[in-house]
Amino acid sequence: MYNAIRNSVRLLGHLGQDPEVKQIGNGNKVAKCTIATSETYKSKEGEQVSETTWHQLVIWGKQAEIAERLMKKGVEVAVEGKIANRTYTDQDGVKRFVSEVIVQEFVVLTRKPA
Repeated sequence: MYNAIRNSVRLLGHLGQDPEVKQIGNGNKVAKCTIATSETYKSKEGEQVSETTWHQLVIWGKQAEIAERLMKKGVEVAVEGKIANRTYTDQDGVKRFVSEVIVQEFVVLTRKPA
C-alpha cells in the first residue's frame, strides 16, 4: 500500500518555457522544462504574500513526444512523478546538485499559453 505513495509528487502550475526535447542514442526522446507553482497566504502583518517555486521536469519516451506537441510556455499543467537527485561538475569544475521531477503522467489543463 505505501509503495504507491513512496517518493511521489504531484504539481499543478504553469510552464516556464517550451520543453527542450532531445533524441538520445537509443532513439528514445527526453524532454526537459520548468514548471512554476505558486501559493498565496497572509503574513502575520495581514499582508497578502505570493511565493513562486520553480521545479525542473524531465519527461521520457512517448510522454516526451506528447509533451513536445502539447506543452508550451505559459500553459497550465498537472504532473505526477517522482523526485530524483543528481550531481554533476560544471564547466568551471564546480560540483552542482540538482533535484528534478521525473514525470510519469501529465495533463495539459489549458490549450493556449496564459
